[in-house]
Amino acid sequence: MAAAASASSPFKKIQIQRDGTEFDAYIVGRDDAPGIVVLQEWWGLDYEIKNHAVTISELGSGFKALIPDLYRGKVGLDVAEAQHLMDGLDWQGAVKDIHASVKWLKANGSKKVGVTGYCMGGALSIASSVLIPEVDAVVSFYGVPSSELADPAQAKAPIQAHFGELDSFVGFSDLTAAKKLEEKLKESGIPYEVHIYKGSGHAFMNRSEEGVKRRKNMGMDDEDDDAVKLAWSRFQFWMSQYLSP
Repeated sequence: MAAAASASSPFKKIQIQRDGTEFDAYIVGRDDAPGIVVLQEWWGLDYEIKNHAVTISELGSGFKALIPDLYRGKVGLDVAEAQHLMDGLDWQGAVKDIHASVKWLKANGSKKVGVTGYCMGGALSIASSVLIPEVDAVVSFYGVPSSELADPAQAKAPIQAHFGELDSFVGFSDLTAAKKLEEKLKESGIPYEVHIYKGSGHAFMNRSEEGVKRRKNMGMDDEDDDAVKLAWSRFQFWMSQYLSP
């Protein structure tokens, strides 16, 4: 059964080199489509980030989605484990992984490349606009980088950001963090949008059966398919606008 499931996976696994090391990455989508690096939540490279990458690859005329494995094969199965993995992440090293992923896409058929991410990946996607010159556009979901990692006022690529009104991750993705981000993006002078979804909490894009169950176990009972559809439509518009040849 495992072999059959593996054979039916839409993803192609590759290895990407950087600084004398290498990491696994997973790609789905048309070879010559605009590229999008898709960054994991604190859980790691699990079913939900793969779901998002498949959705992205099918939006509009299609994108080529690449997920770098920032945790090098580790996946958190509960909140404590995920927190431990995120706490142990080399954030500067993760930015280097993203940079290498962007360069790989540009060297392999994608003329323009965006970066998107969720939770931890959302923070890293904003950091990529500041720190990686080759990034052409960013869409971030519920995450803001620490000031030590990157100052959004120094962003260079257009940023669209999405937050849930009920998000309780103080200083990282709550309403206050979203408003502070908006002020920083005003300073940057780049094109930007910050969207707040009423009645939605953290990780509201996670709509798989397992993802919904996991959110409920964390006390997040909101379910709004309309908010998810709206966010995806905004995502598609933003990436299509800035990644079109």
